[in-house]
Amino acid sequence: MIQLFHVKKTYPGDPPVLDDITLRVDKGEFIWLTGPSGAGKSTLLRLLFCAEKPTSGQILIGGKNIGRINQAGVPYLRRNIGVVFQDFKLLDNRTVLENVGYALEVLGASDTDIRERARRRLDQVGLSHKAMSLPRRLSGGEQQRVAIARALVNEPTILLADEPTGNLDPSLTDSILQLLFDANARGTTVVVATHDRTLLQRWHRRTVGLERGKLVFDA
Repeated sequence: MIQLFHVKKTYPGDPPVLDDITLRVDKGEFIWLTGPSGAGKSTLLRLLFCAEKPTSGQILIGGKNIGRINQAGVPYLRRNIGVVFQDFKLLDNRTVLENVGYALEVLGASDTDIRERARRRLDQVGLSHKAMSLPRRLSGGEQQRVAIARALVNEPTILLADEPTGNLDPSLTDSILQLLFDANARGTTVVVATHDRTLLQRWHRRTVGLERGKLVFDA
């Protein structure tokens, strides 16, 4: 599903953010991507999402070399990838329902289909009663759940989550993670970046560790 071969990412004047990363994630796997701040976790996710390109090496998603995809082809790749960003990236001037349905809108789905699927996802994350609210009216945990509902609305084959439980209390952390585990149980390949070691100890899944841009363990 996801393959990286000797991937390197550098910026002028700085040490490599990622250095010689070779990694394989099979279809349907759940992966913790861990390491301290600055280890390269977010950059790796950005490469998988085609927000940036590697300096060298190859990345294959579903057997396709994404380095050979031109800019016009990126939206087609992203149709199968859901992303939960650290800062949520919700649209302030759109309701919760519209935020969740936005990915379907971009794909040209009908208004009826968008509403039905977005409401179904909101119900799944326990926020159907907030459908007509604006994001600024929500708590941080509620905004996080909206972001996850939006990432899952298109039933992606791959879900990338960057610190999805950051700054949340333990009970809310559990509910957020359960949404990701449920998506994984339905067949979605899930990669979660986190620096929280307690999550890894409580929820035993394959764990890939980065440190100073290098892959230091895969267990």
